[in-house]
Amino acid sequence: MDTAAIDRFEAGRGRLASLAYRLLGSAADAEDAVQDAFLRWQAADRERIEVPEAWLTKVVTNLCLDRLRSAQARHERAAGDWLPEPLLEGDPMLGPADTFEQRESVSLAVLLLMERLSPAERAAYVLREAFSYSHAEIAGILDITESASQQHVHRARRHLAAGRRGGEVDPVSARRIVEEFLTAAVSGRTDRLVELLTADATMVSDGAGLARRLLRYTTPERIASYVRAGFKPTPAKRRLAGGSVAIHIALVNGSPAVLAVVDGRVAGVVVFEVVGGKVASLRGVAAANGLMRLDETWRRQKPGAPVIDAW
Repeated sequence: MDTAAIDRFEAGRGRLASLAYRLLGSAADAEDAVQDAFLRWQAADRERIEVPEAWLTKVVTNLCLDRLRSAQARHERAAGDWLPEPLLEGDPMLGPADTFEQRESVSLAVLLLMERLSPAERAAYVLREAFSYSHAEIAGILDITESASQQHVHRARRHLAAGRRGGEVDPVSARRIVEEFLTAAVSGRTDRLVELLTADATMVSDGAGLARRLLRYTTPERIASYVRAGFKPTPAKRRLAGGSVAIHIALVNGSPAVLAVVDGRVAGVVVFEVVGGKVASLRGVAAANGLMRLDETWRRQKPGAPVIDAW
């Protein structure tokens, strides 16, 4: 393949990866989909492709739809054994992020809500809300009618609206709530933790990557108890983590998050959803395969001082 064709593909790689991440919720799977698209671009009769961007968008979208429809993906996601892969602020895969809708479409809350959609609804919604494609363009990408595209987007919006807990939150206010929550957790004040949680708060954790199924907690009291136990330092936890843990607060998928860092490596992350000045949900990921890209981004950045430097 000539250099010009490679350059043309590489110029759009970031946009294609961002599209695939929104459709799949997994950076690793998104990268695989984009690489598969490159192989198809390499093998294609490119002289017959009138609009390369549109052609590549269609190829990546359909590769992602194939993954979403696969028996294995349906089984894992339906069984509740899946969490979206968290990404650190500054990761190009989180773009575009100019509008509220674009930023919201990569939040862990919305990525999980999109699991309720059919693959076609999810694709139509992402193409419309995050990438501003017209219904005519979406119809061409998904091989459906414009009317069907409109219906898919309408249904997707309705389903997502039913599951949303609130609108955009001020990052400074949200960080302050997380700092208060962390202070209460470390000091063992479970009563304060309960106060900082909404009445219908939920928590989902992969159990530090050791549990077969996701761990779920659905009352403020149970969440507070789990969080207090999790943040209580012990020699056994330090051995499991591989050393002394520094606690940082950062933005992950646009939301405030607590990062556990050991010798510069991100060993775990808890992402917070803040609604109305309280914590509405927590999602914890510590499995190594769910943190690879986040850890790579973290190592490239220059993080500030930890809020707790010797846990």
